[in-house]
Amino acid sequence: MATMAITADQVKKLRDATGAGMMECKGALTEASGDMDAALTLLRKRGLATAAKKAGRATSEGLIGHYIHTGGKIGVLVEVNCESDFVARTDKFQELTKEIAMHIAAASPAYVRREEVPPAIVEREKEIYREQVKDKPAQVVDKIVDGKLNSFYQQFCLMEQASVRDPNVTIAQMVQDAIRILGENITISRFVRMKVGEQNA
Repeated sequence: MATMAITADQVKKLRDATGAGMMECKGALTEASGDMDAALTLLRKRGLATAAKKAGRATSEGLIGHYIHTGGKIGVLVEVNCESDFVARTDKFQELTKEIAMHIAAASPAYVRREEVPPAIVEREKEIYREQVKDKPAQVVDKIVDGKLNSFYQQFCLMEQASVRDPNVTIAQMVQDAIRILGENITISRFVRMKVGEQNA
């Protein structure tokens, strides 16, 4: 079977979309037989592995992102951190911060990540779910409860929410894509979302 020839235009298009190197793009396209989406997925998987290595590095720089919804009824402040002031000033980092603030305005998360959910709330949710499935066989109850708890995290934890702009990508994946492109660890520290007439707990 003949190997499909990969054109320079294909490589350039994939590089523009991912920020990956020319040889990485060509290799991914060759492996994916010229399928752009499949090549993008391959690079993303490899990029996520690279991003994971950067996790844990100190993030003491960054920006306070903000977004005021049309009409001034909803406002968001979010602290997004990186390793250097240089990266914090890049267009990519500023775009990421803005997009996260806009997402928070639309999706109204309660926590940044699942580890921040108070244990009492987790136990309350588990009790509710157990009550809902109390008539199910005992061996499947825990699996059902775990599944419902994961759905709770996906609804209320920012990092696990699907992006309002692209439902196929979570906020965590969006951050990891930025880590891969910018080459620094990036974390979301905290946020506050205010809505006129709504009291924070």
